[in-house]
This record gives sequence, C-alpha cells and structure tokens, in this order.
Amino acid sequence: MGPVNWLAVILAANLAVAVGLVWYGPLFRTGRPLLAGKSAAPKGYGLAVVVMLLAAWLMGHNFARIGAETLSAKPWLYYMMTAGFAVFIAAPTLFLGLARYDVSLRNRLIDGGYWIVAFLAMGAVFHALG
Repeated sequence: MGPVNWLAVILAANLAVAVGLVWYGPLFRTGRPLLAGKSAAPKGYGLAVVVMLLAAWLMGHNFARIGAETLSAKPWLYYMMTAGFAVFIAAPTLFLGLARYDVSLRNRLIDGGYWIVAFLAMGAVFHALG
C-alpha cells in the first residue's frame, strides 16, 4: 500500500463543497441550497467540508491500496471507483432516505446527481494529483 495523498484528500473535499454551491445555486436553482437554516452559517460550511473530508479520506485510502503503479496504468480507475461509491452507495441511500420525508422525485434526483458529480470531481482531483 502506498501513502495516502493528503493534499488530494483536502482539495477533493473542498472541490466537492464548491460543486455543491454551484449545483444548488446557479445550476439548478432549486430553492434548496447546499445547506439551509442555521447550518448555513460559516460553521455549517465547515461541517460540509468535514463530511466530504470523510468521503475523500475513504477514496484516498482506497487509491493508496490500489497503488500508484496500477493507477498510472489504468487511470480510469479513479473515475470508476469514485462513481461506484456514488452510484451504488451514496445516491441510493440518499434517494431512499429523502423518500421517507416525501421529498419530490425531482429533488431526490437532483440531490443524488450532486453526489455523483461531486464524487467524480473528487476522482478528478486524485487523478490530477496522483
């Protein structure tokens, strides 16, 4: 196992939050920002970064286990692994959880789509800094 790229972990988490600000702001204008209510205070965005740091840490550890040699020979693994986490774990979990609260199908798809795009953006960071 190689070392975890901590710079990539930190940058990937911050990029995922930036994607969320654009996703829920100018891109979809759902009226539902990335964080709403009391969480929207500056410490709330810090909380969003911490949550994304946990996901990026998992990805960074995963890429360290795969190894730099394999990743340089098969760079699509960055995107396959990050999209796999999002498509098969994060988005379905969120989709079902939001369904319990009668969130509209449109908003559930937008939220799930955010996680897929955010995770792919994280994969791009790991690929660029790999």
